[in-house]
Amino acid sequence: MKRKHYFSQLSIDCLLISSIFVTNCDNSSTNPDSPKVLRDLTVAEKQLTEADNHFGLKLFQKIVAESDDGNIFISPLSVSMALGMTWNGSAGTTREAMTEVLEYGDLNAEEINQSYKNLLDLLQQADDQVLFQIANSIWYREGFSVLDAFLNTNKTYFEAVVRSLDFNRSDAADIINDWVSDKTNEKIEEIVKAPIDPLTVMFLINAIYFKGTWTYEFNTKDTHSETFYISTNNQIECQMMSHKNEHDYFSNDLFQAVDLPYGDGNFRMMVILPNYSVDIDSVIKSMDNATWNSWLNQFEKTEINLFLPKFKLEYETSLVEVLNLLGMGVAFSPGLADFSNINPNGGLYISEVKHKTFIDVNEEGTEAAAVTVVVIDLSCIGGDEIEMRVNRPFIVVLHEQNTGTILFIGKIVTPEYDD
Repeated sequence: MKRKHYFSQLSIDCLLISSIFVTNCDNSSTNPDSPKVLRDLTVAEKQLTEADNHFGLKLFQKIVAESDDGNIFISPLSVSMALGMTWNGSAGTTREAMTEVLEYGDLNAEEINQSYKNLLDLLQQADDQVLFQIANSIWYREGFSVLDAFLNTNKTYFEAVVRSLDFNRSDAADIINDWVSDKTNEKIEEIVKAPIDPLTVMFLINAIYFKGTWTYEFNTKDTHSETFYISTNNQIECQMMSHKNEHDYFSNDLFQAVDLPYGDGNFRMMVILPNYSVDIDSVIKSMDNATWNSWLNQFEKTEINLFLPKFKLEYETSLVEVLNLLGMGVAFSPGLADFSNINPNGGLYISEVKHKTFIDVNEEGTEAAAVTVVVIDLSCIGGDEIEMRVNRPFIVVLHEQNTGTILFIGKIVTPEYDD
C-alpha cells in the first residue's frame, strides 16, 4: 500500500532554523502511520514553501558543485529565514535580485511575511513528541539609525529579538555568540568573530536546534565496526547501526531510499543511497522540486534490513560566492546594493552570509543545529525482503511532512563519529 504524504502537492523547500527539543518517547505509544494532521496550508503558504524548497535545493546543488568532494550539511530553511528578514530591508534592483534568487515569484511582502509566521507556528505544532522552536535575532550597532518599520516587521512576523549593542565593546561578539549557543543547545557556539569590523552595523541571525528520537530506535548491541567505501580506492571503518523493520522505502535505477520517522512520524530523515554505478553528485543534480515530490509519492511500506552508519559532523561555509552565482550579486556590492528600507541614507550592503551546522546521528535519534548570519556593512563610500546497506557516500534529508518543509539536507562522504 502506498503511503499518503500530506505534503505531496507541495514543493518542499524551506530548510530549517531554530531550536528543537524532543522528549524521549516510548515507541509503543507512537504511530507513524497516523501522524498528527494539521490544517491545510493556504495558497500563499504553499507558494512560499515551494519557493523555499526551490531555493534550498538549488543552493545545495550549487554548494556541492563549487565544493571539493567532502561532507556538506546545510539548513536551507535557516538560510531562507535569515535572508527573508534581510529582504525586508531591501529595495530597488537589490530587492528584485533577492526576490528572484529566493523564488518568491509574485508573492507580495504581506504574503511572504505572514506565510513565514504561519509556517513557523505550524512547524512548532507538527509533532507532540518533537518540540520545535525557531529563533531569530537582529543586532545593530549602538547609535546607528534603523527604520522602525523594518524592525517591527521582523519582530512581528519572524519573532526576531532586536538588540542595540555597542559593537566596540570587547565582549560584543561574545554577547551575540552566547545567544547563538543558547538557541542551539550549545552545539554551535560561535558565529561572529571578535573584534567586530568597525564598518559592520548589523547582524541578522537565524538559529535552529533539532533533536528527534527515532520512532524505531536502533539497539546499541547491534552496532558494529564495518568498512565504509568513500571511493573505490579509499575506505574507512565506521560504526554501523542495524535493525530489521518495516519502513517507507523506494528504489529506482539511481538509488535506494528509506524514510525514517521521529516521534509520531511527521518529522523524518530520508536516507538516499546511490547505486554502485551511480555518481552521488549526479543524483544531487537531479534533485529539483518536481523530482523530489515525485520521489516522495512512490514510497511504500516495506520490511528491510537497514544498515546505517552513526555519524557526527560540523560544517561551516560562507554563502557569498554561491549566492553571487545564483544571481544575488548586487546585494554584496558596495555602492550598488540598496538596503534603504533599513536606513534611508544608503551605503549598506551584505558583506557576509555565514552558515554553520551540526548533526549527530546515533542509535537513539538525531540532534542537529544550524545558524545563519547575514552581516550588513556600511560601505566606505556610502514485497521481498530487501537489504539496504549504507556503506558508501549517501544523502540525508530531514523533512516535515505536514508543511512539506525540508529541514536539513546533506551529502555524507565520511561518516565519522567521536563519542
